[in-house]
Amino acid sequence: MADQHSVTDGIKAHYAAAARRVVDGGAVVGDDSCSVAVDDCCTPVARDSAGTVGSRLYGADNLASLPAEAVAGSIGCANPVALADLEPGEHVLDLGSGGGIDVLLSAARVGPTGRAYGLDMTPEMLDLARSNQAKAGATNAEFLEGRIEAIPLPDLSVDVVLSNCVINLSADKDAVFTEAFRVLRPGGRLALADIVADRDPDPALRGDDAGWAACIDGAVTRDRYREQLARAGFVEADITVSHQVADGFTSVLVRARRP
Repeated sequence: MADQHSVTDGIKAHYAAAARRVVDGGAVVGDDSCSVAVDDCCTPVARDSAGTVGSRLYGADNLASLPAEAVAGSIGCANPVALADLEPGEHVLDLGSGGGIDVLLSAARVGPTGRAYGLDMTPEMLDLARSNQAKAGATNAEFLEGRIEAIPLPDLSVDVVLSNCVINLSADKDAVFTEAFRVLRPGGRLALADIVADRDPDPALRGDDAGWAACIDGAVTRDRYREQLARAGFVEADITVSHQVADGFTSVLVRARRP
């Protein structure tokens, strides 16, 4: 199995390259020329025109008000904001916020009395997200540097935790779910888009850092995902298939709640 530090370093390098390509004016994710960012990460789910990853998974009405660079930086596998049923005044955290698309959409939904946080470990992505925030004029959004296994927010500080095709990248998913549970208020909820495996992968394949960055080697089965949520304390977990992204791998929508 890949070493956790090696996995983290590989993922940061891939996403840093993706952010630089967006800043340099690369193609928007989801157009027919393929993707600036997805060429370097989530590769197996992106090299066709089926719209299995990126901004094509959002409706045009969602994207109309966003900076082009936020759309270009979208590397997700679904739209977790649509899953979250956000209300005005809520506080939202997006784990692995990338170029900021889900944070900016969330900030618009929770309004001026709410707040949307984005957490990312890649400085280049944070720079891109903060630039997008300024262009969007989202004064109720904030981007934090850190790892999703050690969230830099206090206990009981948010109402909703989002994530879009990121938790599969972590080599310590138990820590991710434990941290998400910690920062959620009682009754708080998870709204995740992620990739799961149809069956347990060959352990030998998990030693490939590039495979982790491609959203494949780190994917677990739906049963394993549900077990990890329960172990962290979440209840009412629901894992719904969204679409197939590669042979043996599926995009799913995940809901769960902190009691």
